[in-house]
Amino acid sequence: MTSSAISSDSRLPVQNMFTTFITLVATLGGLLFGYDTAVISGAIGSVRVYFDLNSAQMGWAASCALVGCVIGALVAGMISNRLGRKKSLILAAVLFLISAIGTALPDKFTVFIIYRIIGGVGVGIASMLSPMYIAEVSPPHIRGRLVSWNQFAIIFGMLVVYFVNYYIAGQGDNQWNIDSGWRWMFGSEAIPALLFLFLLVAVPESPRWLAIKGRFDQAMEVLTKVVGKDEAEKEMDDIKNSLERSKGTKKATLSSLFEPNIYLVLVIGIALSILQQVTGINVFLYYAPEIFKQMGSNTDAALLQTIVVGAVNLLFTVIAILTVDRFGRRPLMIIGSAGMGICISAIGFAAYYQNTDVWLLTFVLGYIAFFALSLGPVTWVLLSEIYPNRVRSLALSIAVAAQWISNFAVSQTFPMLMENETLLHQFNGGFPFWVYGAMCVVSVWFNWKIVPETKGKTLEDMEKLWQP
Repeated sequence: MTSSAISSDSRLPVQNMFTTFITLVATLGGLLFGYDTAVISGAIGSVRVYFDLNSAQMGWAASCALVGCVIGALVAGMISNRLGRKKSLILAAVLFLISAIGTALPDKFTVFIIYRIIGGVGVGIASMLSPMYIAEVSPPHIRGRLVSWNQFAIIFGMLVVYFVNYYIAGQGDNQWNIDSGWRWMFGSEAIPALLFLFLLVAVPESPRWLAIKGRFDQAMEVLTKVVGKDEAEKEMDDIKNSLERSKGTKKATLSSLFEPNIYLVLVIGIALSILQQVTGINVFLYYAPEIFKQMGSNTDAALLQTIVVGAVNLLFTVIAILTVDRFGRRPLMIIGSAGMGICISAIGFAAYYQNTDVWLLTFVLGYIAFFALSLGPVTWVLLSEIYPNRVRSLALSIAVAAQWISNFAVSQTFPMLMENETLLHQFNGGFPFWVYGAMCVVSVWFNWKIVPETKGKTLEDMEKLWQP
């Protein structure tokens, strides 16, 4: 690490303040990601009664937004390559606003689903672009920390909406919540969406996208504001060298992702995305109140316990932010996956033996804590770092789309698995938790044997790792 890098980290000069500002603006995309995906947790019970849904329709109400997330993630690479990272984030903010208003108004289930999917497209775009944008403007020595802020924002958005849902639910009786309360829950998202849209006007375009488009003077201007003139010149040389090395290759297309030196890293990113989801995290983020109700809690207590889940998630995300650049990515991923596997397997045994004592909450919180320390933020850090400049947006689109497809599969099937009469008779509801526990074991092995360490490397250093 250079002395200028050390001083910038310790004294927080103008460059770091500028980086902090644009990082915080970009993380509002993460906050809306968390807000939009978690708002359903407090509303799903009332939505189910209002629209008279069966278990499959209930799963669809919770997971339909994920269809939009897949679409958004797939088109984000193409859009961000053409329009730039900034304008694509502005598009995501507009979609969030449309969804917030649209989901608050409908009397037909189909209309509700359409607006949930529109919001999902915004989430898909933001989930891919926010961490990538932060990675492309961050100094290498604090990049892991800054990208982790996006996960912090996701969790903070979830925690905020848990409080909002709890407050709104307390404004009337159960019938009022069925008729109107859930509408206010969805409509409340318009406030952070407007804030995101307004602040995006003040942030610059990604210097690496500007360089790819040949706008080197503008790229240099942004880099100078981020890391200072000397470091900016060095980093610009690395970027130009990276672009020079790829000059003989064809323009990045989907076929580029299947080149021998790209295919491996694409598969690693897809596997990281899938493992983040099939270890079961969104079962607790989407269905936590309903799970706690099945454990014997009433509605108010279930929503309060969900707030505790969100607080633990936030706390351990902060720990990850403080340690990811110190300890590295792989140790956190391995330790976190192992802890998640132990805790969720214990939850499965508690369901199997129908033991819902207070100690069960300890394992739920332990599972959330280990996820927040590892697969939650660190997966996003790795995904934003491992891809070469030339194909980063396209490769990240594929990886994030795989993440949302996995999320959809887990969210759609969980209530069906829990209410399946055969599985319920044989396993008393423990079966899905054991499946997620087995996936945690796979995650430990994969991060131990396959995933590279990226701590302290520039994005261009990472690119060299994949060259034949």
